[in-house]
Amino acid sequence: MPSTQDSDVEFAAIPLAYRLFFLYVEPISALVGAFYAAAKPVDYLTFLSSSAETANIATGAGTPPTPTFISLLQLANLYLLFALNEHLVLSSTASPRTWRRLLFGLLIADFGHLASMVPLAQEKGFAQVFLHFWAWNAMEWGSVAFVYAGATMRTSFLLGVGFPDRNTGHGKED
Repeated sequence: MPSTQDSDVEFAAIPLAYRLFFLYVEPISALVGAFYAAAKPVDYLTFLSSSAETANIATGAGTPPTPTFISLLQLANLYLLFALNEHLVLSSTASPRTWRRLLFGLLIADFGHLASMVPLAQEKGFAQVFLHFWAWNAMEWGSVAFVYAGATMRTSFLLGVGFPDRNTGHGKED
């Protein structure tokens, strides 16, 4: 059975920036998303709306319609699952193979998350949603900028950026 000191040395093979982002920063941000979707659904929907008019339609008299609220609770549950899976799986192993496989799956999900913003981009304009960061609201920062950051970190990890030359994270060492 390996000692704790041995596993600490193995974990050091994963660069610190990746460990901090994937074990703490991203899971915490997913929990924030889960909180807003479940506990503040009107705020969540308002941030997703392109105008006050569509926000009012989405939230009605201050509470979302039951099917919308159920969808938001399911979304919150998936954010919770995402946060737990990422933190618990990656914190349990220093295996680059396991990290690569999980991060590859999450990279695919990043593209799906960005695609989910297309309806808003059709209303507001693609550049407004995907490029004009100076005009973004909190939801666009979370749903676009933070996804850009996560996808960039995942791509960097998968390409071996930041790993010592002798171990790019692509070998059979795990």
